[in-house]
This record gives sequence, C-alpha cells and structure tokens, in this order.
Amino acid sequence: MPTKKPKSIQQWSMYPSLHEHVVRLLEEDDLHLNFYESDESETCDETWDTNVTGRFVYRNPSCGVNAWTSGRIAVTIRLYTGGKYNVRVYHQRCKSCKRLSRPKLNETYAERTAYRIKNWHGIEQEARPHSGNSNGPHNSELCEGCRHGHCRAVQVDDLSNILRGTRLS
Repeated sequence: MPTKKPKSIQQWSMYPSLHEHVVRLLEEDDLHLNFYESDESETCDETWDTNVTGRFVYRNPSCGVNAWTSGRIAVTIRLYTGGKYNVRVYHQRCKSCKRLSRPKLNETYAERTAYRIKNWHGIEQEARPHSGNSNGPHNSELCEGCRHGHCRAVQVDDLSNILRGTRLS
C-alpha cells in the first residue's frame, strides 16, 4: 500500500476574499488598489507588521479545544508597485495540542489594512486604537507571527529565544 505524503502545514495564509472590504474603505479617499495574490516579500515597496483580531475554529477530535478568540493575530501588510497590496496572516497553535489553526478574521483586518495603505499614500487620518479581546497574556510559542519575527506583541526575551532556535516541546 503506497504511503501518503504528509500534508504541508501552512504557517500563514492570505485572504483575497476580504479585498472587497478593504476596497470600500479605500474608496472613501479615492484610492484604488488590487489584491496581489503572489506571496512574496522581496519585491514589495513597503511592509508593515501589525495585529488584527479574530477567532480560531479548530476541529481536532482528539483535542478538547474547539475554538478560541485572539486579540493579537499577527499580519504583515505589503504594498507593491502598480497599485497592488497583500496581507500575510499568521496562524496560531492550539494551546492544548499545539497544532496549527487558520483564523476567521473580523473587521479589524480591513480597517488596519486600509489605514496602513492610506498612511503610505500620505492621507492623514486619526490614529486608530488597537483593541482586541484577550483571555490572557500573549503566548509567543503558539504564534507563528512571533516565530517568524512579524508579531508586534513579541517581547525582547521571546525574540531572543526564537532567534536561538527554541522549539515547542
């Protein structure tokens, strides 16, 4: 019997389906950008790490956890030549079984993305408060954004451990 190739575990995703929400916010200032579906950081003109909020719905029958809310989902917003942008959204690990989960994002994704794009285009705006639901301190061992150096919640000690190659137990 042929063995199955192990599934590649995604550490981040992009959400082109949320582009229409970003477009609505950009149109308020007559900005028109396209979502760039190529996930490459080498050719971008601008990059910005921030956090959004959302919910992780997790279906692993052998784990007792089925969902959690996060006020700190790491994202990297990137701007490209030719009126294009994209956003890399980092996944998080289940606290119980340590398996990765992809988030369901709320309105903060579009708000933070549009805010940053407007900022890069020189449009003055009121600073937006960063609020989110959190059930405790940020756990960098469960955050792929932290593991890749793109989470704004990461602490200096945590970054030091990540750079030294500390792994999940």
